[in-house]
Amino acid sequence: MNTINDTNYNFPKQKSIYKGKVREVYNINDDILVMIATDRLSAFDVIMPRQIPYKGQILNQIASKMMDATADLVPNWILSIPDPNVAVGHMCIPFKVEMVIRGYLSGHAAREYKAGKRVLCGVSMPDGMQENDKFPKPIITPSTKATDGEHDEDISREAILADGIVNEEDYLVLEDYTRKLFQRGTEIVAAQGLILVDTKYEFGKTKEGKIVLIDEIHTPDSSRYFYADGYAARQKRGEAQKQLSKEFVRQWLIENGFQGLEGQQIPEMTNAKLIEISDRYIELYEQITGETFVKADVGNVAERIEKNVLEYLDK
Repeated sequence: MNTINDTNYNFPKQKSIYKGKVREVYNINDDILVMIATDRLSAFDVIMPRQIPYKGQILNQIASKMMDATADLVPNWILSIPDPNVAVGHMCIPFKVEMVIRGYLSGHAAREYKAGKRVLCGVSMPDGMQENDKFPKPIITPSTKATDGEHDEDISREAILADGIVNEEDYLVLEDYTRKLFQRGTEIVAAQGLILVDTKYEFGKTKEGKIVLIDEIHTPDSSRYFYADGYAARQKRGEAQKQLSKEFVRQWLIENGFQGLEGQQIPEMTNAKLIEISDRYIELYEQITGETFVKADVGNVAERIEKNVLEYLDK
């Protein structure tokens, strides 16, 4: 169980470290960022006490493959992938919104719909839909970027512009990029027998003022997938769809009495459970990419990462 939990490197010209729920970002000379994908697992905005073997590698490699596959449409922040768990790229100022796009009435949108709402983030949803139906066309439902200890919140395009969170010229670019990425992602995974249901994209501006895609893209942590085979039949019968996302972790936690609420205990994650979750993430990787997952050497994973990053920075 040699996993990556917490890193504390001191790279040359390092200015600061930002530690998110899963990723740790090192600022190198206010010029480039070294982003390390740890094996931490977050659910219901709570970081689980134990890590999932190979999870960071899986997320990092899916994101890098998807960024490569969309770079002709939308520029992104990545310069290099010097290690299976590491991405290095341009330092950017992130926009304070997440661009959520939904092709189907699922998840949060379905819960709001069931509660009687027909407008989400200022966007109308048609009457007469059932959960997991396809929207006539994908809808963009942005959310605010949460700060520590807070939850993301729905926000409309109108409120984003009125509050000056993003100016109109930039926001039009974000919308255009979001639709292009979702269309390309839909095409990529359709070849793997999957439906891209919904996802989120994050963007930032380089020092030169260029808008680029940042963070992760089309990973099972940021996206929801259905299996295309049997989708229509399950909808017709009113059955739940077969999903490909980290929803299976949330369901296990719920079944064991945990939803991140005060006073609830995180259920014990045995070695067997960690391996089971790891195997499921590997299955997700192979289904999404169509490639066999190759486990990186984790004999001394902290040393491996440091060596590979230092070699890259030395260039």
